[in-house]
Amino acid sequence: MLTHLSLKDFVIVPQLSLEIEPGLTVLTGETGAGKSILIDALGLVLGDRADIGVIREGAKSTDISAIFEVSEKIHDYLKNEALVDDEADLIERTVIVRRTIDRSGRSRAWINGINVTAGQLRSLGERLLDIHGQHAHQSLLKLSGQLNLLDEYGAYREELNNVKETFTRWKTAASQLEQAKLNAQKLSEEAERLAWVYEELSAVAPKKDEWEELNNEHRRLANAHDILEELDIAAEELSQVDGSAIDILSKHASALESLATVDEHLGAIAAQLNESLAIAEDAVRELERYRDRTDLDESRFDEVDARVSLYFNTARKFHVLPEALYEKLEETEKKLKTLQEGSDLEALQHEERNAWQIYKTAATRLSQLRRHAARDLGQKVTEAMQSLSMKGGSFEVILKETDPSASGLEHCEFLVAGHTGVTPRPLTKVASGGELSRISLAIAVITSSATPVDTLIFDEVDSGISGAVADVVGKLLKTLSLTRQVLCVTHLPQVAAYGKSHLHISKSEENATTVSRVNALAETERVQELARMLGGEHVTEKALENARELIQIAQHYKN
Repeated sequence: MLTHLSLKDFVIVPQLSLEIEPGLTVLTGETGAGKSILIDALGLVLGDRADIGVIREGAKSTDISAIFEVSEKIHDYLKNEALVDDEADLIERTVIVRRTIDRSGRSRAWINGINVTAGQLRSLGERLLDIHGQHAHQSLLKLSGQLNLLDEYGAYREELNNVKETFTRWKTAASQLEQAKLNAQKLSEEAERLAWVYEELSAVAPKKDEWEELNNEHRRLANAHDILEELDIAAEELSQVDGSAIDILSKHASALESLATVDEHLGAIAAQLNESLAIAEDAVRELERYRDRTDLDESRFDEVDARVSLYFNTARKFHVLPEALYEKLEETEKKLKTLQEGSDLEALQHEERNAWQIYKTAATRLSQLRRHAARDLGQKVTEAMQSLSMKGGSFEVILKETDPSASGLEHCEFLVAGHTGVTPRPLTKVASGGELSRISLAIAVITSSATPVDTLIFDEVDSGISGAVADVVGKLLKTLSLTRQVLCVTHLPQVAAYGKSHLHISKSEENATTVSRVNALAETERVQELARMLGGEHVTEKALENARELIQIAQHYKN
């Protein structure tokens, strides 16, 4: 919902800071006062094409800002786009949008203080408000927007999502099949190459972590003779020959123990020698045990050596490290399996046909729901047109078959006949801006529960009508404002009387310059403005009385 709008040097507005209320806000003023200026400003701040013509005469640039209170859905969209601070997510969710345009044509834009593109502004703007009027772009003039509106009105979101999902699966299956057909020869050659690689590696049969174990065993066996020789020498010199290390340690330990009675400090040294003796004896026993378990097996060495050589030669052939042979085998097996499955054209064709049937069933169901929603929407809008100075007119929602897509098997188009005997034509080609606005109003009211935006703006929706029809338009706008924020530019007092808030736009000469001002009217001022709209420049007591009566009637309808 729009809560605040600020303008600086925009067209003929030098400065403006305006609070916008919930419900229905009407904008009135004399012809040429610039009633549509605010709507034009909103269009620019939300992504319309920049135009230096909107800069006030004599100013260097224009600056437009708008503040919106947004729903949780839009707030989540802003978070996903990194356009809001999570820490700022307090009780009220707000978004601040700002845009500047200078004389050189340079345009800059910000969302919550973050510099953005015009495309990002438009994307956000489509979620914040919809402008209905003869001078504005609006979703109803886009075929995609018409289809989206019909789908929202039909309330078959689950079926629509199912169509999108099944379409994606079908297109994926079709793409895989097509790719398999195009690359059949190439895939066959690749499969043959992988089969050869797999056969070669399988002959080696590398095992996980085998290379490290082979290296360790190869080094040990390669040095087995030296190891055994060193074991024999060590055992002999430590314990077996006269004057061995153990004999020497034992001899001197005993001698020092005898002398400890003379010098107690020698006892400590004797104890150290005894510890060394015990360690040496343990080492000798371990050497003997290791020697008993170790034997030079030349045949085993030849076997391991051959295995190591096989690893080296195979790794060199496939340009990998020896330790990577096991992973290479697994990877080749996986690729070969995938390729063989992928090249199974018959299986892919079956999968594609099955995916198509599932999609077609889902899309056909969606088409049935759309036809029902189209008839219902067409009837209701046609009924509403009868009371909007379009008696005898009709509204049709037609569905035309199109190529299968994520949206289904058809596209949608709105056709309108403004009067009896007139051939219905596409809404996008309706000549009368007033008719377009009133039809948009009827559709907006009827589909208000499905309209995704919170703010709707109607520019001159009462063009070409008066009297009782104007009262109907006022009631429709008031009804719509019960669930949405509505802003309406109007020149009819019957419509303006239904406003919860009333903004008056006036134009004057200040310092030889034309200036537009916007003022929120109090109750007495509203009576004066409605009287002016009823009777012209000279307000009579009768006009004032009629204005009060209009407000009372509107107030009674509100209650």
